[in-house]
Amino acid sequence: MRVTKFEHAALTVENEGSKLIIDPGSFTLPLSDLNTTVAVVITHEHPDHWTADHLDQILKYAPGIPIYGPEGVAKAAGGYDITVVQPGDTVTVEDFTLRFFGGEHAVIHETIPVVDNIGVLVNDAFYYPGDSYAVPKGVEVKLLAAPVGAPWLKIGEAMDFVLAVKPRRAFGTHDMTLSVIGRDMGRARLKWAVEQDGGEFLALDPGESADI
Repeated sequence: MRVTKFEHAALTVENEGSKLIIDPGSFTLPLSDLNTTVAVVITHEHPDHWTADHLDQILKYAPGIPIYGPEGVAKAAGGYDITVVQPGDTVTVEDFTLRFFGGEHAVIHETIPVVDNIGVLVNDAFYYPGDSYAVPKGVEVKLLAAPVGAPWLKIGEAMDFVLAVKPRRAFGTHDMTLSVIGRDMGRARLKWAVEQDGGEFLALDPGESADI
């Protein structure tokens, strides 16, 4: 299984010739090689995690595929057939088994409403929490995509999240709002956190991949 990072929060997971796309949003350049796509996961409704342009392009090459997301995504993306999933749900599509965790976006500020958010565990190996610190309890995570920069993110809390998950390997995501210096500082903190349990940090840039 191969996980590829793209700009900001967008990720693809490839397994046995099938592709899963996660969070193709407004800070992400158009994706290519879409004809093997079998599903899309949108963790929450914010535009940096999905856009109509991305969905239209994906569905052009892979019409009829399921798009999974919480209730908030179904309401925000009313023109699309969203399959609503909740924490605790498990679905299987082609070569992927998806388990969902969490339920709420991390708090940005008390004046800003908290929206639905799901974390997704792919094939019991790769985990991405969306915009949350939801820990998949009882799971041995082989590869973690850990948010490194956001209006809601304090780096100490992100470090605590990595320490709680204890992944074998991790890389930083959700990073397009950061300068290069800020991104590298955040990566260094997450590197320290994953190494406390003997794990490895991968400094992936857009287009780079890690195999599981």
